Amino acid sequence: MGIILHELVGTDLDRPFSPHCWKTVMSLAHKGLPFNRNRVSFKGIPDMEGSFSPKVPVIRDGDKRVADSFEIALYLEDTYPDRPSLFKGEGGRAMARFVEGWSQMTLHPYINVVILMPVHDILDVPNQAYFRESREKIFGRPLEAVAAERDAKHDAFTKSLEPLRKMLLSQPFIGGESPLFSDYIVFGAFQWVRVLTPFKLLDEKDPVYDWFERCLDLHGGIAREISAAE
Repeated sequence: MGIILHELVGTDLDRPFSPHCWKTVMSLAHKGLPFNRNRVSFKGIPDMEGSFSPKVPVIRDGDKRVADSFEIALYLEDTYPDRPSLFKGEGGRAMARFVEGWSQMTLHPYINVVILMPVHDILDVPNQAYFRESREKIFGRPLEAVAAERDAKHDAFTKSLEPLRKMLLSQPFIGGESPLFSDYIVFGAFQWVRVLTPFKLLDEKDPVYDWFERCLDLHGGIAREISAAE
């Protein structure tokens, strides 16, 4: 039967958008492991795998269930050591921990602003109500008020990418000459935007844009199978 990946969607079952699920899609493709994709809504997650996890991604590999994109990557690395490495050693694992923290603290706060209303708008009514209530509790104000800050904060976000930009001037991937899980961590954040909104996050002359395009072409273009939002 192969590995089952549970991932997040809205009303369009063919447009999975979670950045964390995309990390796992790319990790499975990197390892060359066949997998089936089970799409679930926010409100469907509690019924998934016997309430195994409150969040996706979750994979089932035979009798083994694993939640959290980083834990899944570690599991795949340790369970399938004969396949291409996601970390290339302990140093790569340590680097990925840093990149995960950097992504969560530098990329996600602004990208959350960008995708708030696009996510809301692709959900059905019950999931919209859940999403609005849960996110407004986090932000402490209406979604529309948060989303209104998108344009004003864009320049600061662009400047925050300078460390990544500088590194990519000397190597094609965060992992070096070829991608590692660290690349998929950052890729997931940008794919999140690409799938949900036509908002132009990156200038086409930006080295980060070129890197993202290279990532979209990886593993037979699996990420390009989902078209960019229009």
